[in-house]
Amino acid sequence: MSWTYATLLALLGVLLALSSEIPPASTAGPLKKIFMKEADASNFFRRRSRRGVKSQDEINAEQRQILAADERKREFHEEKRNEFESYAEEEHDEQDERTRESTEQWREFHYDGMHPPQEYNRHSI
Repeated sequence: MSWTYATLLALLGVLLALSSEIPPASTAGPLKKIFMKEADASNFFRRRSRRGVKSQDEINAEQRQILAADERKREFHEEKRNEFESYAEEEHDEQDERTRESTEQWREFHYDGMHPPQEYNRHSI
C-alpha cells in the first residue's frame, strides 16, 4: 500500500507544479533567452528553409569539406593500391622462387652425369 501513497504524492506534486502560475517578472530572465519574437522566428526559418539561398561563406565551407573528404578518399585508395601492389609483387617473387627451386630439383633428378646439363628454363641475365 505504501507505493500507492508514494505515487499519489508524486502526482500531487506534479499537479501543483503545473497549476502554479509563473510570475511575469520571472519571464523576463531566463525564458527571454530561450524564446524569440514571432517575426524574428519567421525570418529565421525563412532564411534557413530548404530552398533558402546559402551565403557564399557557407558554400565555400561546404566546398572545403567536400574537397577534404575527396582528398582523404584519394589518399586511402592510393595507400590500399600501394599495399596490394607490394603484396602482389611479393607473391610473384615467391612464386618465381618456388618455380626456380622445383626446376632445379627436376634438373638434378634427371641429370645422368654423362652429358652437360641442359639449360632448361634458365633465364639469361
